[in-house]
Amino acid sequence: MEDGKPLPRPPRRVPAGAATLTQLQTSTPRTAPQPPPRQPWKFGRFLAGFVVVLLILAAGASAGWYVRAESLRLDTEKVLEAVRPGVVRVLATTCEGTGEATGVLIGDNKILTAASALRQPLSIAIVTEDGRVRRANQLGSSADGVAVLQMIGRLDTETVPLAAANPDPKAERALIGYTAAGQLTSRSVGTTARPQALSSWMNQAKLGGPIVDESGQVVGLVTGDTVPTSTIVPLDKLQNYAAPKSVGLTPEAAGTCERSRGPQNAMLPELLVAATPLAVESQKVLGNYLTLENRHDFPAVRQQVYSKAMARGYSESRDRDSHQTSYFFGAKIIEVTRFGADGANVRMTYDVLFSPNAKGANGGTCNQLDVRYRLIREGGQLRLSGGKEVVPARTCDSD
Repeated sequence: MEDGKPLPRPPRRVPAGAATLTQLQTSTPRTAPQPPPRQPWKFGRFLAGFVVVLLILAAGASAGWYVRAESLRLDTEKVLEAVRPGVVRVLATTCEGTGEATGVLIGDNKILTAASALRQPLSIAIVTEDGRVRRANQLGSSADGVAVLQMIGRLDTETVPLAAANPDPKAERALIGYTAAGQLTSRSVGTTARPQALSSWMNQAKLGGPIVDESGQVVGLVTGDTVPTSTIVPLDKLQNYAAPKSVGLTPEAAGTCERSRGPQNAMLPELLVAATPLAVESQKVLGNYLTLENRHDFPAVRQQVYSKAMARGYSESRDRDSHQTSYFFGAKIIEVTRFGADGANVRMTYDVLFSPNAKGANGGTCNQLDVRYRLIREGGQLRLSGGKEVVPARTCDSD
């Protein structure tokens, strides 16, 4: 004590943070303990697993459908290469002047084609894509427009077999056929279940073309009198027509007309020499000559092609008598040399179909010709002034 008075008591020491702790304790309610999380419902776990299984099965089914759809598709280029050797052009001189179609070699020297191209034929030939020619006779035709030909002679080329059975209705098919210019093409025609319209891209020369499956076997044939009426004859009918003892064929009467014609398309000889201005001009002149002769437009030949001297020495009646049943095809220019100041000597090879009763035919119907033509210039244009055989004519069957 100091001066008899008791000393003041020291303040009570409070731990640091005690006020804050007291405030928290008084302002924050105590949280009750939480129960443990509930386990998932057993049926929910089963349902989730079931959904996963369904997804796996659906994916498998989808993959299976995709694999099957891919197996039913068809590679048109691959199929074309497989059947190329056995698909041919069919050419003929007929009383109606049709005479052009596609055909398919099926074995035993038989060809299936469109009967509409062979009404009253006087002579028939088939031409392979590599240019070999064979004569043929018509065995008969069916009510649905199929003609069966018998090739004269033989060809060392692969045939295109008929399929043993119809394809899957959902399997894609292709038509193999020639264009009017002689190019072999392949085109999808859809499936049996979902066919494509033929008339949207057909041409007259493709009539008689085979419908093939992915393995390159014949499952149908396109026939029809015209492109708009074209249709596909099914496999079972073709099997009857192609049998050793054909069923359903009627013999086609041979033509008895004095004048017959082949296809009327414009012709241009294939140029197998350098395309000089003189060679190209000569090609056009001789192409016009062959086109007008095939159309039997003999007055136009004299006016547009012959030189004045040629027209005087080769009358229209003589021209008609010489070519009234002929059809020229497969022309190739193999030599062009200059003649005089601005003329040309042009060697051209080509084939000609004609009636067996034609003058000088001697019972034949198809010859290979090798002729050197002389062209001279009159009025600024090349004109045909004559021609001479380089080698004697020989039958088209000679390779």
